[in-house]
Amino acid sequence: MLETIFEETKEHMQKSLEALKRDFGTLRTGKVTTAIVDHIKVDYYGTATPLNQVGSVVVQDATTIAINPWEKSMLSVIERAIQEANIGVNPNNDGDFIKLFFPPMTTEQRQEIVKQAKAMAEKAKVAVRNIRKDSNNTIKRLEHDKEISEDEMKRALEQIQKITDEYISRIDDSFKAKESDILRV
Repeated sequence: MLETIFEETKEHMQKSLEALKRDFGTLRTGKVTTAIVDHIKVDYYGTATPLNQVGSVVVQDATTIAINPWEKSMLSVIERAIQEANIGVNPNNDGDFIKLFFPPMTTEQRQEIVKQAKAMAEKAKVAVRNIRKDSNNTIKRLEHDKEISEDEMKRALEQIQKITDEYISRIDDSFKAKESDILRV
């Protein structure tokens, strides 16, 4: 019974860590990635469709993303969606492709992105702590209902705290790695 609680706790905390890494992927570092445009939705015949499903999105070099729509009629729609997404660059439409040229980042921009990353990491830590709280409440309920002893409850709460500490540490490590990636010129 307690093992199930421990496994579910680990599983939920792992999902929080994975969500953080996905969020980090949307942040710009020294070189561009297609993750910058992953959240952009395009109006594809009345349906909000992810950009990467209406054309190919590729990184051409460290500062350029090229978007080649599968239907040329989608060029203006994609261009408008990128402008509305406000990702910090204007799309360049040459009639076949849309290119996004990202200028080199300034120190101030890098510091601002580090602040965003820190906020994302804090949000992930809050999620992990909420998972800990839910697990602790479940364990206390088991003890209250006399399904486990008080000693078992104390050991289980300590185990939940160890799991929590491990995931908080992983979040900190992910943040430090992302921070050094962002600040690297």
